[in-house]
Amino acid sequence: MHNELTEIDIQKMKEELSARKAAAQKLREAVKEARALGDLSENDEYRSAKRELGRNNSRIRYLENMLKTAIIVKTDSTEGVVGLFDEIELQYENTTDGEPETRKIRLVTTLRNDVFNNCISKESPLGRAIFGRRVGERVIVHVNDKVSYPVIIKSVIKGHDDPNLPITAY
Repeated sequence: MHNELTEIDIQKMKEELSARKAAAQKLREAVKEARALGDLSENDEYRSAKRELGRNNSRIRYLENMLKTAIIVKTDSTEGVVGLFDEIELQYENTTDGEPETRKIRLVTTLRNDVFNNCISKESPLGRAIFGRRVGERVIVHVNDKVSYPVIIKSVIKGHDDPNLPITAY
């Protein structure tokens, strides 16, 4: 699997990877110090230090794999066509009260996905359905084999790859 990322995504990942590799040595030292405190079966500091080192090493592996499989994508698109980092106004037809509902979202790369701030991944069902479509088009979003819903693309405001959008962390 290849990960479609922007230059800024890659830059941010490299910065985080560098910081995490630098922190790894300190975390290994913390494990050594905690281990020296005695009985490991009752040593919460040791368990905590090991857990933190494991999380850090896991994130390092994740970032290295993402960088290794990355494909750089362009963020520009034609006027009136949904592209990366564009702000899109959508109209949902089938709502619970029967009235159409309008919502604004921003289409982003998988690393910048943040549904609480209306940043939707282009790899999500909604993102896949609207990416490359034009203003005025009615598209069907297929969530799975049993669930789908229609949306209408009301407007597209061209966006840019904002370096202030954080990459997803865990």
